Amino acid sequence: MFYHVKDLQFNARVSQPDPRFARVMLEAFGGANGELKSALQYFVQAFSCHNPYPDKYDMLMDIATEEFGHLEIVGATIQMLLGPVNGEMKDVLEDTPLRTMMEGKAGKEDLIHQAFTNPAFLVTAPGSPVLTDSNGNPWCATYVSANADLTVDLRSNMAGEARAKIGYENLIPLTDDPLVKETLTFLMTREVTHFQQFEAALETIQPNFPPGVFQTSPRYSNLYFNDSKGKETRGPWNEGKSTRLKEEWQYIENPLEEVRSTDGLLQRKPEGTKRTEKEVRQTDEKLAKERSSEILSHIPKGEMRWCEYGNAKNGNK
Repeated sequence: MFYHVKDLQFNARVSQPDPRFARVMLEAFGGANGELKSALQYFVQAFSCHNPYPDKYDMLMDIATEEFGHLEIVGATIQMLLGPVNGEMKDVLEDTPLRTMMEGKAGKEDLIHQAFTNPAFLVTAPGSPVLTDSNGNPWCATYVSANADLTVDLRSNMAGEARAKIGYENLIPLTDDPLVKETLTFLMTREVTHFQQFEAALETIQPNFPPGVFQTSPRYSNLYFNDSKGKETRGPWNEGKSTRLKEEWQYIENPLEEVRSTDGLLQRKPEGTKRTEKEVRQTDEKLAKERSSEILSHIPKGEMRWCEYGNAKNGNK
């Protein structure tokens, strides 16, 4: 159940209208890394957590709801930045500042150019935010990532928050309005907050690496292929021990020779690791049973109810 409070979470303000920046801000409204994408992603992810992981369900719904609030903040800011556009477009008979701007060939061509690059602001829905990115591409449900596995979804959310953060970071220098900068800074900060919350939630799931259930083959898990010609560089990504599995990186200097000499890697033996294929299979079986049990044990028998209301808890139906 949703309950809408008309007060914004953050006091969004603008110093004066700026339709051009309003268009840019659509990235945070209907873009691939915008607030609607985040809100719906966490909202959808939460459903599979409801019974087996009620704590994660609560967190995902809380953050999803906050993201809907951020969508409202962005939409309100865009609306204020558009200023009188809607009203002036309605006044088709009178001269208005907007129509004055259209006078002359240069002004009219500039306005037509803006209409072509994002027709919604001036033609489809003049003076109102729309669910597109800054280039007019419509919002798409494929932006949403939900895999029904928290070790995957939480990492996806962390990556999404990182992309949203850099999006706001790139928007801030594009406006000179100090009040708009305040709003963008708040929204940017919350992305970092959510990143840490998802990261903390991921750490409560053990083991959580690699994502999912199946482990990786020790024959290939620590190989680094030198697949580019030219100056070679070495670093912790191809020498020393791997970050999670703590295996010694095996630097394959000549990938073509390695592939040919091992029958397409089929004959390659594990090196630089203590893991064995037998141990991997045992871990796969053990973890698969544990994760399956976590979910199946929370599916009630008989009638299913999503929630218990006050009367039902007291035995009154």
